[in-house]
Parts: sequence; C-alpha cells; structure tokens
Amino acid sequence: MRPLLCCLGLAVLLGPCLACPSTCSCSTKKNGRLLAECAYKDLQEVPKGLSSNVTILTLSANRIGWLGQGSFAEVPEVQSLWLGYNQIGVVEPGAFALLVHLKNLDLSHNKIADFPWQDLHNLSSLQILKMNNNRLAGLPRDAFHSLKDLRSLWLNDNELTTLAEGTFDNLPSLSQLQIFNNPFNCSCKVFWLKKWTENTSVSIAKGGSTLCVAPSRLKGRAVTDIPNHHCIAPSVQLTYLSNLDNTVMYNGLTLTLHCSVAGSPPPEIRWKIQTSSRHIEINGPNVARDGNVKQSQEHFLVFKNGTMAIPNFSKEDEGIYTCLAVNDVGKRDVSVNVALAGSGNPAEDLLRDDPQASHLGGRSCYKGDEMDPSGVGEKLVIVYHMPMESKNRAGGAVPQVHLGTFLLALGIVLCC
Repeated sequence: MRPLLCCLGLAVLLGPCLACPSTCSCSTKKNGRLLAECAYKDLQEVPKGLSSNVTILTLSANRIGWLGQGSFAEVPEVQSLWLGYNQIGVVEPGAFALLVHLKNLDLSHNKIADFPWQDLHNLSSLQILKMNNNRLAGLPRDAFHSLKDLRSLWLNDNELTTLAEGTFDNLPSLSQLQIFNNPFNCSCKVFWLKKWTENTSVSIAKGGSTLCVAPSRLKGRAVTDIPNHHCIAPSVQLTYLSNLDNTVMYNGLTLTLHCSVAGSPPPEIRWKIQTSSRHIEINGPNVARDGNVKQSQEHFLVFKNGTMAIPNFSKEDEGIYTCLAVNDVGKRDVSVNVALAGSGNPAEDLLRDDPQASHLGGRSCYKGDEMDPSGVGEKLVIVYHMPMESKNRAGGAVPQVHLGTFLLALGIVLCC
C-alpha cells in the first residue's frame, strides 16, 4: 500500500511539470531540460497549457503571425526559443522582456519590420540571435548593447540601408556576424563599418556579399571597399578676426569669430554658446543673403561662410564659444573662452596674475594638421577696446572702435 501511495504522490508532483498542449510533444532531455516540440503543427498562435519549466520551445514552421506581451508568460524558464519560418509581422513590446534565461532566440524567415528592441535589454544571457530574412529597415544604435554574452548575430537578408556607428560596440563575446544581402547605401554614414571590419576579430560571413546598392558610383561594390578618400573626418579651425579696417562695423563693440572647416562630405558648421545665464545652440547660418536674420537669436549673427558676429558685445555675452564641424564620418569641435575687459591693455595685469601664461605670438594651425584629441582645450581671449583718433575723408577726427586680443594658451591652438 505504501509504495502505491508514494507513486500516486509522485505523479501528483510531476503532473503539472509535464503539462503539454495536445498539439505539442513534450519530453525530458538527458540533461534534465524539458523540451516542448510544437513545430510543423500549422499553429496560428503560441499554444496555451505549456509547462512552466519548459527550457526548450520549438515553434518553427507554423503560421504564427503575432506575438503578444503575454505570449510566453507560461514559460519564464525557457532558454532556447525557435520561431523561424512563421509569418510573424507584429511583435508587441514586452513579448520577450521577461525571458531573462533566454540563450538562443531564432526569429528568422518572418515578416518583422518593427521590433521592440528594448526587450533585449533584459536578455543579458542571450548567446545566439537570428533575425535574418525579415523586413528590418533600421536598428537603433544601442539595440544590442546589453548582450555581453552574444556570440552569433544574424541580420542578413533584411532591408538595412545603413547602420549607426557603434551598433556592434559593447559585444565582447561576439564571434560571428552575418549582415550580407542588405541594400546598403554606402554613404559616409557606413564608412565606420569598413574601418570596423578591418580591425575586428569577428568573423563576418559572406563578407563579399555585403554590397552597396547606392550611390550609383559604388553600386555592386563591397562595403569594405569604400574608398578612403571618399570619406574624411572633419577638421576645424577657429580664428578671431581682429583686423577690422575693411569690416562694416555695428554700433558699439563687435566680436567676430570665424570657423574654417574641411572634410568629405563637406561638414556642417554649428555653434554652441555658453554664458553665465544661458546656453544657446545655432545649427547653421541664421543670416540670409539679403541680410535678414532667419532665426530668433538675432544677437548672434551666423553667416554661411562660417563667421559669427556679436554686435554690442557686453559682459552678458562673456562665456565659451564652440564651433562644431559635423559630417557623416564624425565631428570635431574647438572652443574659445571670451571675456570683456575695460579700456587700456589688460594683458600686463593678466600676465602678472598668471606667470604660467604664455603669449602665442600669432600661432595658428592649418588644414591637414593632426592633433591628439585628448589635448583639446580652450584658449582665453581678452577683448578690449580703446578710443582712437582717425581722420575721415574730410580731414576731421572721428572716434573709432579698435579691437585687440591677448591670447593666453591654456592647452592648444584653436583648431583640431
């Protein structure tokens, strides 16, 4: 009687563990893992009634078209999830978020165009991710950043035209990557990928099939063969225009800075201004050819040629002025700290206060100079003015504003 009771008790304990939908076949592997085999069953959704301790769930080759937030709520312990060769077109946010033990996820050969990438942030144990043969047209830069154990990533045969720089950063375990058969637009936005493939130890399967579809001059060429001269990171030089003899002056003191940039494609020029009371960003010129100011920051006049003029420069305008050069390859910036002094020459007082300061004596840098970005710093420009007498054409004396600068080196010349 006692053995019979023991057997009945054991059956009661194991019964729920071996729960299995009628459409699936469930078994225990030698390593103790519970397998739920539900492939080739013509299923249109994830079946209900799965055991909570299923660790391997095979749903390949069905007709599943939708994955909801609770589709896998019954299998929180699952480690391998095979969903390839279905018709999945919709994946709701949260569908995979709670599967923290997941190591293998196969979503290949579906119709996925939009995916809840934030779900991957919880899957730190993931080792294999297959998303090939879908309709993915883009990836967020941080899509895979939490996948420290990811070894194999399949993204081939999608509709990817570009990849954000850094997409494969923070993947220390990655050893295999497949991105072939995507219609890459080989603008300079993917130039980083060429450099990355040259330096990585990751095996890129069928690398010769990772081809450019656009632009036309690179069509059919491998992404890894994008010419180096086609894409050049920006360089930038910031100068202070102190020779105003032939410059149209506004009333009062005018500060004029000029930002010269180089690179391919031609960089855009942006300005950042940080004063004690405000932070301003100006993305592009705000002065039209007819002289009208197009944006609200009328006090800071930015011209298409890279020049900025600040009429009626006052103590409120003191601060850090930064010029940024931005193109598809990267960005560089250089800053200047501007302060306003009174009449007379403040240079001698400043030198007495700071014996470490040195006069640059007109140092400059030219396009093509290479500098260590870690050495980028700021330079202090003291702007001062003093009344000067000059003769007008009628022979009379008129007051004239004169601008001068004293440059204190704090680390670099104004370029990088």
